[in-house]
Amino acid sequence: MSETTTTITSPTVSTDSTVAVAAAVAGDAEAPVRFDTKIAVLLRADLETWQRLNVTAFLVSGLGSQVPEVIGEPYEDADGVGYLPMFRQPVLVFEGTKETLKAAHTRALSRALPRAVFTSDLFATGHDRANRAAVRAVTTAELDVVGIAVHGPKNAVDKVLKGARMHP
Repeated sequence: MSETTTTITSPTVSTDSTVAVAAAVAGDAEAPVRFDTKIAVLLRADLETWQRLNVTAFLVSGLGSQVPEVIGEPYEDADGVGYLPMFRQPVLVFEGTKETLKAAHTRALSRALPRAVFTSDLFATGHDRANRAAVRAVTTAELDVVGIAVHGPKNAVDKVLKGARMHP
């Protein structure tokens, strides 16, 4: 009786899906999955708890709608009940000062990373049209950014987040 050996080779440039597939094919469901990209939310440290949660939810919805590769497959429980798909990788949440947010916003723009922005003016609005009008009314340099979400290669996102710290 002969033994069969399966070899998994890695492509030169791995993607999130190739790493996950390689681990699954290898039969190692517990193997850590490494992502080439990062999803990060940066919040201003002086926000109230309810504002942090609200801003985070709004910001990540922007990334999910415009960067489809960050969305995984739909979920299903053991009874066959379906659930919406979610991000396929962790969302890291950071905090920083007003100055840190301003600098991160500038760096995200200069790197042309997919981004979502939440300004202080949006706390006074009540719907999407008013939100967009509030952002449109202010120049880029004058936006009072209280939150930003970015997606991109890890090193580019890390550079955008320079000076920020993990949210407690």
